[in-house]
Amino acid sequence: MNNLSAAQEYQDMLKAAASLFLERHRCEHLSDDLQLVKRAVQHLVSDFDVLTPTAEKMVHLAYSDLSAASDRQRLDVLTSTATHTVITDTGTGEVWAVPVSLIYERILNAPDNGRFRITTP
Repeated sequence: MNNLSAAQEYQDMLKAAASLFLERHRCEHLSDDLQLVKRAVQHLVSDFDVLTPTAEKMVHLAYSDLSAASDRQRLDVLTSTATHTVITDTGTGEVWAVPVSLIYERILNAPDNGRFRITTP
């Protein structure tokens, strides 16, 4: 029984490390989750010296948890204005009023942004 709990603790630690990596780096891969997952697997393999199948399992479990948590955020269209976007977290009840100018500056007009640009013929 002791070996089972030690193995579970080790898996929990690996999953936590994968979760931290995914959270830390997900903004670098807004349109390419597969690349983020591959990087997280490499992180576990290189930094924790685990086999690739084990790393893949832990990353996929962590990614599932992260996806479930991130699906709680919703745009509140009724309270948003022309200058502020209101986002609510349905799980925690937290509410953010994000200036549209900040979204434009940090995401849409960022030098490395090629994902959200609309091209005209």
